[in-house]
Amino acid sequence: MRPSRLILPVLLSLLAACHADTRPPPPPPTPASSTEAAATSGGSLGPGDVVEVRVFQEPEHSGTWRVSPEGTIDYPLCGKVELSGRTASAAADALRDCLARYLRRPQVSVLVREYNSQKIFVFGEVQKPGTFPVTGEVSIIQAITLAGGFTKLAAKNNTLVTRVVNGQERKIRVPVEDIGVGRERNFLLQAGDIVFVPESFF
Repeated sequence: MRPSRLILPVLLSLLAACHADTRPPPPPPTPASSTEAAATSGGSLGPGDVVEVRVFQEPEHSGTWRVSPEGTIDYPLCGKVELSGRTASAAADALRDCLARYLRRPQVSVLVREYNSQKIFVFGEVQKPGTFPVTGEVSIIQAITLAGGFTKLAAKNNTLVTRVVNGQERKIRVPVEDIGVGRERNFLLQAGDIVFVPESFF
């Protein structure tokens, strides 16, 4: 066999190696920041909500907790930590500040797995009365839509919203029909509001 026939395959393999992808591998993913939260974490936490706490490279401090009726979770090293009224990102900051006394630069994220405290109640002349979980602001129109819309007997402009303000119940008449056609401004609900649509007598 001629020497040139042996050299040719070697040259081809060298050319292939030269054209191979020499880009460096992608960097490893960065750890989650302390403000990471679930997509539904816009609302404030409250009793009954379930949160998942993740601490980067600290599995013994990671896990799932349910917020107690007092609005706290019993967290390792930190004891009872108040979460009620805080967003997921604010809860992560509170846990991080506590852990910073024991760990070096802890990286904490909180994800809301269940929003059990954020609910509204819609009853009366609607198609599907019931309890509905909410996050963030919900308008009266959205609430009626969640309940399947009005029945034919609904007194739309006499819709009542019961709300607790400073420990006292207040009843607010909301003209939903006028809101729907633009004659009145929309009305925003808060978690815990009770919407009641009475029957029209006309």
